Amino acid sequence: MPDPVLFGFEGPSGRVLGRGAARRLPPGNAATLDARVTGALASIPAEGVIGGALPFDRAAEDCLWQCDGQPAPAPAPNGIAPAGLPLQDWRLTPEPQAGDYARAVARALAVMYEESGRQDALEKIVLARSLLVESTAPIPVEALMSRLHADRTVTAFRVALPSGPAHPQGRMLCGATPELLVEKTGKRIVSHPLAGSARRLADPVADRAAAEALSNSGKDHREHALVVESILDTLAPWCRALSCPEGTCIASTRSMWHLGTRIEGRLRDADTPSVVLASALHPTPAVCGVPMARAARLIGELEPVARDFYAGAVGWCDARGDGAWYVAIRCAEISGRQARLYAGAGIVPGSDPMAEAAETGAKFGAFLAALGLPQDAGLAGVARKDGEN
Repeated sequence: MPDPVLFGFEGPSGRVLGRGAARRLPPGNAATLDARVTGALASIPAEGVIGGALPFDRAAEDCLWQCDGQPAPAPAPNGIAPAGLPLQDWRLTPEPQAGDYARAVARALAVMYEESGRQDALEKIVLARSLLVESTAPIPVEALMSRLHADRTVTAFRVALPSGPAHPQGRMLCGATPELLVEKTGKRIVSHPLAGSARRLADPVADRAAAEALSNSGKDHREHALVVESILDTLAPWCRALSCPEGTCIASTRSMWHLGTRIEGRLRDADTPSVVLASALHPTPAVCGVPMARAARLIGELEPVARDFYAGAVGWCDARGDGAWYVAIRCAEISGRQARLYAGAGIVPGSDPMAEAAETGAKFGAFLAALGLPQDAGLAGVARKDGEN
């Protein structure tokens, strides 16, 4: 029987699996990460890999694993239908409901207008909501990952998370993220932040119109510029050179359009580990807000479900410090017969509360489809399908 996969990443940058002889790095928060990773890299074998997840809250404990493994090309889909999906008997509960989420957006907008003109005024906040999927049978992670891999424009990922009294059977963070936080090869680094989104549509003409509307949206470009500026400011002290050679462009997945900007840089020190850069960057304004501390406090007040590792970072780092880290979005925490999905939307002055609620519903679509559920189920209230219907 093969060793369990503790972390795995598959996408445009290739494939990495963390399995075999493994141990969890001593847990700690962002303040101690540099020292803990430097110590681990000093003794890691040449083929070793550190991988895992950083939580949204920088003061919370991370989950990093050290194990054998090395990057390999992503295999082509084999066309075999995965077992256990689609889910047959399920119940879906939004937390909060779309209307309650829209009211939280309205409250955040009121704070922005009240603080307008102040030096520390809230400029942007990203508010998230959750969908709890409950099934009569355990949710099969292998089958789920096979389905998430189908969209080759995203990076499908899984990270084993610590078990505890609330999760005695263990839990796994699984997702398909479109957003590269930072990738490092020697002195070369790349980041590709996404902010500003629109749902893709089945009709080609309407789909192209949605992309053009996003490209011409002043609100979305303002939201995106805040993210790019923050990443450039954070990376600047680490780099000898830093630029955005392509400017802001439209990027896409199977389910969403995004505004994206590719950032390229050259590090001052090639020995800087990729995970240290990821820790310095996250959470970006794409998942938190501006100013970060102010937005994070308000998120804690307005969101009823703790984010945990959602909107943190997931990725890997090899013995040389090279690796790739991604923003942990379009994901869910899987534990037995439950999956908790997360999705968020960026709020800036001019945002429409119900439109932002609809955006979060659309962002649930790809993961719901991977579970075999209707993609638009996230746009509705409590939904279910069971043997009695």
